[in-house]
Amino acid sequence: RAMEPPSPRSSKARAPRVVAVLAGLLERAAERGDAEGEGAAAASAAFRGRALPGIPVRRYVERIYRYAGCSPACFVVAYVYLDRLARGRGADEEDGGGGEEAPVSVGIDSYTVHRLLITSVLVAAKFMDDR
Repeated sequence: RAMEPPSPRSSKARAPRVVAVLAGLLERAAERGDAEGEGAAAASAAFRGRALPGIPVRRYVERIYRYAGCSPACFVVAYVYLDRLARGRGADEEDGGGGEEAPVSVGIDSYTVHRLLITSVLVAAKFMDDR
């Protein structure tokens, strides 16, 4: 039996608080990244958009919650992934693996935040919600 795709959540249903918190954190991170300028742009060139997206981060996060069908826990895990990327911390570092190369951090700014967000939510959903 084929699995049906999740239907969109009702537009009247409110997103959980974690979605709003994540949106606020990402808005502030993008503002900080914009203020810092081009310093971290080279490390995040693969995620950098050519133009600013037309949708604000808060509405984008809410839209992902509404249509992706992933659990609120996915947004927490997605934030952990984004935080690790921004700080340049990988799993090897946390496990005590003393790699000799300096970790690469990914800059979060207005040109990268949407792409980094959808990628981190996708990976988190695969980890948390796949059966």
